[in-house]
Amino acid sequence: MTKTGAWTDDGRLAITPRLSLPADELHIRASRAGGPGGQHVNTASTRIEVTWTIPASRSLSDPQRERLLTRLAARLDSTGTLRVVAAETRSQQQNRERALTRLAETIREALAVPKVRRPTAPTRASVARTREAKVRRGARKRDRRWRPDD
Repeated sequence: MTKTGAWTDDGRLAITPRLSLPADELHIRASRAGGPGGQHVNTASTRIEVTWTIPASRSLSDPQRERLLTRLAARLDSTGTLRVVAAETRSQQQNRERALTRLAETIREALAVPKVRRPTAPTRASVARTREAKVRRGARKRDRRWRPDD
């Protein structure tokens, strides 16, 4: 397998070491990009749009599919299709690579399971420092009080 986010030798897009997407699940479309660029931008189809339908993917396990549908819900259309667009460069090939890399990164980040935070107990020294600070603060307030014998 080649580096993550690139095509493998068997024609699959590598997402993680254990997950790769077959090329037939990805729909790549080229269109004309907007913005500056003069005559070139008006004639060349350099904007690349990559779409991938999560519910129809054969590469995902059911837990992975559910996780992606949940984590990427804001980026999916009504059919569960994820769309990534790249139109930064004048080269169609560079935009294709950028779009595929962006797709792989998006999927990889959505599949990542965050570590469970286990709260730590305060140390004996920190408890002592907190207690000492409270005692000092209380003494300062006590010293500010008005006393009838003054």
